[in-house]
Amino acid sequence: MKSKLIHESDGQRTYAVVMAAGDEAMSCLERFAREVGLSAASLTAIGAFRSAELAYFDWDTKSYISIPVDDQAEVASLIGDVAIGPDGKAAIHAHVVLGTRTGAAIAGHLKRAVVRPTLEVIVTESPAYLRKRHDATSGLALIDPES
Repeated sequence: MKSKLIHESDGQRTYAVVMAAGDEAMSCLERFAREVGLSAASLTAIGAFRSAELAYFDWDTKSYISIPVDDQAEVASLIGDVAIGPDGKAAIHAHVVLGTRTGAAIAGHLKRAVVRPTLEVIVTESPAYLRKRHDATSGLALIDPES
């Protein structure tokens, strides 16, 4: 993974984060967020994965159902955010739409993915921080704009 600060103004920073074949996308994003001290940011990305694990949140069971993707797939869209989690550390929340070789789309919450050949991420940091709080109804840590 390589990164470059490409813009900075009035407390807002924008980075390009580029991953190479073999990089694990979520662990790279988490490491980057820690290294630059992100507390509120949005991210978008395109590229491709050798394999991935997506997930679907089942409201009835309040748990994630795994969606394995064991083939090369294009990252048609990856969007997400960074906020401070209940543990005080940067938390990445990302959703992705993957395109298969037939043109079919698979979408869900991004749990892990192995990059091949690249993942190009633009991270836009806000000058304010966001914090996640545990939501008793869903059982998830959700952004609380008031905290």
